[in-house]
Amino acid sequence: MTIIKSISGIRGTIGGKPEENLTPIDAVKYAASYGTFLKKKYPDKVIKVVIGRDARISGNMIQNLVQNTLIGMGINCIDLGLSTTPTVEIAVTKENALGGIILTASHNPKNWNALKLLNKDGESLSANDGDEIFLIAEKNDFNFSGIDDLGNIKSNLTYIDYHIKKVLNLKYTNNKAIKDSNFTVVVDGVNSTGGIIVPKLLDKLGVNYIPIYCDPTGEFPHNPEPLEENLSDLSKAVISNKADLGIVVDPDVDRLAFIDENGEMFGEEYTLVACADYILSKKIGNSVSNLSSTLALSKVTEKHGGKYFASAVGEVNVVELMKKKNAIIGGEGNGGVILPEFHYGRDAIVGIALFLSLLAERELPASKLKKTYPEYFSSKNKITLGPEMNVDSLLLKMSNKYKNYKPITIDGVKINFENSWVHLRKSNTEPIIRIYTEADSKNKAHELAKKFIEELKKII
Repeated sequence: MTIIKSISGIRGTIGGKPEENLTPIDAVKYAASYGTFLKKKYPDKVIKVVIGRDARISGNMIQNLVQNTLIGMGINCIDLGLSTTPTVEIAVTKENALGGIILTASHNPKNWNALKLLNKDGESLSANDGDEIFLIAEKNDFNFSGIDDLGNIKSNLTYIDYHIKKVLNLKYTNNKAIKDSNFTVVVDGVNSTGGIIVPKLLDKLGVNYIPIYCDPTGEFPHNPEPLEENLSDLSKAVISNKADLGIVVDPDVDRLAFIDENGEMFGEEYTLVACADYILSKKIGNSVSNLSSTLALSKVTEKHGGKYFASAVGEVNVVELMKKKNAIIGGEGNGGVILPEFHYGRDAIVGIALFLSLLAERELPASKLKKTYPEYFSSKNKITLGPEMNVDSLLLKMSNKYKNYKPITIDGVKINFENSWVHLRKSNTEPIIRIYTEADSKNKAHELAKKFIEELKKII
């Protein structure tokens, strides 16, 4: 398949042919493109880039290629080794670096890897910056340094501990209440760097934990996306150990999901809802999530006296709108929690601290906490199109058909009904339209999806 290039980075499978997969040639090419971009942006500065990776088997190889390419361009590298996406983001600003790279393909299987590129604020690059880097790569517009101007690599393995310390010192983290609650938690680190940082955090919080799949070998024991169908082992472990909670993160630790004390999924969408409920109970403010996230967040935000806003899908879009609306909490319905007082990035470690603080202060088991929130159910479907189909034209027709509902068109078409919605989005990589729906019952969500699938088929 073709390498996927987006504001989320450069992603592909390991092996095969250049430009079709993430080969060593591609790793060097896109590292050089990013290095060239930084040198053009900061022509009079000594450039420093922070680099870390998840535990993927290919990670060490890709990191060596990337770092040595950058030092060949006269750029200095801070090597964090095995790390997490939020840890690297924090390190960029702490080091006063001009950029950062996380080597991770997030929730993709072990044969994938990617270069996630950051700006000097430790945040995802803008679309314009991404386009500039891809243009440099297309033109092979590189200029490497001479022997006296090579960069260097310095190792710094302290940032996971620094990240944890910052979370423990966060004013919202109720360290005493968590410790006094004597929680027992099962942790699924999917054999990546979550298996390093999450147990360390729980240790510091005084939480009893039982690790499963916490050996950072990169051999993922199940599909690494933290969805209910992938978490049967965690569910069983919670029940057999009579634990209060199950915690699972994705390989780079920016997504977070919970299993309640009964072995039931708390709901990936509700990770952000619960954390927002906690923050907004301490401080009135606004919240942001993307268009495909649950209605429950808007209901909780309004309950606390704040306003809710929806962005286009993608972390960079969520962050941009959070800044614009001065939101105090935000994120995505995939288990991504963004607390701007900490940093503008999805951070599962922050999410764990907030969630445990909430449980401890409310003195509720996770199952009963879930029942305090409005209950919504989602349905995710897709319809495959022929290569000759104009997707934008189809979406415009649907938007016009439902113009009385004032559809949102910043990212596909989202149509809000009373207590339900449908979101139609085109894929950037496949000839398909994705159909996301949500309603206050499973049946209503499925029926709404079925209705729109039939309507799309009629105009195709």
